[in-house]
Amino acid sequence: MTDQMTRPGAVATARILGGPRPWVRPVSLALLLLMAALPALDVQIPLLFDGTLASPGVLHLLSLMCVMAAIAITYDLLFGFTGLLSFGHGLYVAIGMYTTAVVLTNTGLGLGGALGYVVVLGVAVPLVLGAVVLRVGGTAFTMATLAFAQAGAIFVVRDPFRVTGGELGLALPYEQLPDVLVGVVNAKYRYWLALALLVLTVVVVRWALASRPGRVWRAIRDNETRVTVLGLRSYAFKLMAFTLSSFLATLGGMVYALIVGGAHAEVTDSTFTLGLLVMVVLGGSGRLSGALIGGLVYTYLSHRLGDLSTTVSGPLSEPMFVLGVLFVALIMFLPGGIVSLVRRTESRGEA
Repeated sequence: MTDQMTRPGAVATARILGGPRPWVRPVSLALLLLMAALPALDVQIPLLFDGTLASPGVLHLLSLMCVMAAIAITYDLLFGFTGLLSFGHGLYVAIGMYTTAVVLTNTGLGLGGALGYVVVLGVAVPLVLGAVVLRVGGTAFTMATLAFAQAGAIFVVRDPFRVTGGELGLALPYEQLPDVLVGVVNAKYRYWLALALLVLTVVVVRWALASRPGRVWRAIRDNETRVTVLGLRSYAFKLMAFTLSSFLATLGGMVYALIVGGAHAEVTDSTFTLGLLVMVVLGGSGRLSGALIGGLVYTYLSHRLGDLSTTVSGPLSEPMFVLGVLFVALIMFLPGGIVSLVRRTESRGEA
């Protein structure tokens, strides 16, 4: 009897996480090894990149893609798996970025000390703010997260304590960083750092979703009233999801600062979080692989279209216009996101 009750839930969990397809794990491992080896591949892929895979410019773009994919996964943990639409997720990315820059600039603690501050604030701030915004639900929750994000944006731009650099942002003091993270010639190490962040995020989120709280999160997304009737405190479980996703986003913000060389105010804007939402929907919300693919594709297109905008005129010269058209087309013809193509292919194969 127990096996009959638990087996459907286990199968559903496996499907959400990418199983039970036997080819997923070996293919994922092969792709990871390939990504780790990219800095050693001095080859050029026509049309996709301007230089070879080992060139600093390409590695920088790949680093940004990995970081944004990791942050998109943290957002999907909140939106796709728990059903919480937040417009303030960028606030926690900004906390990671600015904490790293401020600590390195104003103290002699180095990167290890900055990481300590990021970890503490990455847990404390979302725990406190989440305890407030999760008292309401639906549109009220979304507006509450937006309000806190706007307050953070104003604080960064106004810079009342002269620590954030205002609209110009705050550059990292390179003398406080390890030598392997400084300079164009060390782009491969920053890429490996970004890849490590992506792997860590996938592993932690995958583990969390397979746990008991992960199953409750999806139950809250589907029907929160039923969860309450069953005697579970949905508020506590939502706070867990909110804190974990925000903490991982804070770590992403720290790595983001190391990749771009500082902190900038654009991350605190609500459009940054809107971009995360587009990434998740683009790849396929509620699917771990969907947020990952969406983050990689969106970041790549936004940068590549920006490079190509100088060669064309009219609306096509605006990257956001092109991305918007592609996004609308995808929603119309692939409402399940890019990962839905895999489902359709498998369904046709079984037929």
